[in-house]
Amino acid sequence: MTRERVVVNTNVLISGLLSTTSTPAKAVGRAITAAQLVATADTLRELMTKLLSPRFDRHVSRERRDALLMRLAPLIEIVEVLQPIRASRDPKDDKFLEAAVNGRADVLVTGDKDLLELHPFRGTTILTPASYVDRQV
Repeated sequence: MTRERVVVNTNVLISGLLSTTSTPAKAVGRAITAAQLVATADTLRELMTKLLSPRFDRHVSRERRDALLMRLAPLIEIVEVLQPIRASRDPKDDKFLEAAVNGRADVLVTGDKDLLELHPFRGTTILTPASYVDRQV
């Protein structure tokens, strides 16, 4: 059986990595254990930039955030963007659609309303973290 291919939006990943009991944490956990995580250089760069931002210093130590990234990095398949996408009302969200399309993702997990409105997008199911956790495959 082929593992499902999943793109997880940066905000969901950060919420899921920094919390252990939240719905985003459950979604990230499911994606890590049951699916193949897919990202592009742009989505990975955004994750690193946001997660390592000083604004998280008071919540979680830099060392813990570094460790989370080191644990996560080998689990992500980085895909090249051969087909640029311009479809979201917010151009900053297009990178997640690019990851989904170019990475042949089955699912994009996000809480972003602009992305959720595009469901489905070119064969990719777009779900909230709660819907992803609750869905039966």
